[in-house]
Amino acid sequence: MKPDLRILCFSLYLLAQFITSFSIMDPIDFLALQSIRKSLEDMPGSNYFSSWDFTSDPCNFAGVYCENEKVIALNLGDPRAGAPGLSGRLHPAIGKLSFLVEFTVVPGRIMGALPGTLSQLKSLKFLAVSRNFISHEIPATLGELRELRTLDLSYNQLTGTIPWALGGLPSLTNVILCHNHLTGSLPRFDSQMLTRLDVKHNDLSGSIGSDGLPSSLQYLSLSWNRFSGPVDYLLPRLNRLNYLDLSLNQFTGSIPGCIFGFPITNLQLERNQFTGPVLPFGSVSIQTLDLSHNMLYGEVSPLFATVQNLYLNNNRFTGSVPTVFVDRLMAGNIRLLYLQHNFLTGMPINSRDEIPLSSSLCLQYNCMVPPVQTPCPINAGTMKTRPTSQCMEWKG
Repeated sequence: MKPDLRILCFSLYLLAQFITSFSIMDPIDFLALQSIRKSLEDMPGSNYFSSWDFTSDPCNFAGVYCENEKVIALNLGDPRAGAPGLSGRLHPAIGKLSFLVEFTVVPGRIMGALPGTLSQLKSLKFLAVSRNFISHEIPATLGELRELRTLDLSYNQLTGTIPWALGGLPSLTNVILCHNHLTGSLPRFDSQMLTRLDVKHNDLSGSIGSDGLPSSLQYLSLSWNRFSGPVDYLLPRLNRLNYLDLSLNQFTGSIPGCIFGFPITNLQLERNQFTGPVLPFGSVSIQTLDLSHNMLYGEVSPLFATVQNLYLNNNRFTGSVPTVFVDRLMAGNIRLLYLQHNFLTGMPINSRDEIPLSSSLCLQYNCMVPPVQTPCPINAGTMKTRPTSQCMEWKG
């Protein structure tokens, strides 16, 4: 064999070895990443895109994960807490990454709408674009992502309604849409794997049907909206809840006693229009319970004495506070007991007793002279007792 031919053969051999050892990204994914890069920039202090050199293998880029020459995960931005994010817009070319399973964006200043092409990502399971400036409506076509499990679009500027098609997705486990400007009613969620639903701080309204939420829920936050109607048929079904926040809405009707026996550590029902007596079933293991600013009445249940932080203020409770509250308060087992602005007639505590410094008690504006003087929140006012005329008129 001639020398030139041997050199050519050896060169071809080396090229073949190079090709087989170097992962070549699918051309469609390669071009999609180029478009995505052109539409985004590092914010000051961020160097996330410093590794995005398209003369090298894109599978080695920061935040890009590949399998069989296809992008399967794209995490845009430095994931370290407090790191500067990205600015710009999300390019529709994201929809070309047809094998994408996970797509996340760190907090930053990305603006504009979510690309409608996201609906083309039929394998997508995890979609999280939170704490940016995403606006416009949630694309209804996201309801075509049948594999989607986690949807986090929180802390943006989204408007419009929550697409009803989202509620029909069969594999959803987490839906986090809090701190946006969403309106309309809450869709019915069918997924029996849904464990977390957080839509607080929006402008949602309407009632929630007794079967509108799956019994699989463990975390539910609907606070700071305009939801209305009763929940006495809905809540008993949600017996796996360990966190429930319905505060600052317009819910009406009674509070079902069974929910106080759920494995809930934090129960927030304040500032609604709940009415009726509050009668827990069995022992209560809640650490923080807030029923304030409602229209609840009747006597205070002694079963609530196990709660560490108890807010019953601004209701219509009557009668004397059970002795067990005094015992636990003096032992330091109750950290906060707010009973102000009710129609309570007494509390069996000795005026000479000293409440532990770790505990707080407020009894202002009831149908009694507070037996002990304790600091109260500023919004409790300065009047120690309720006018006698009001106490005579209110019969509970």
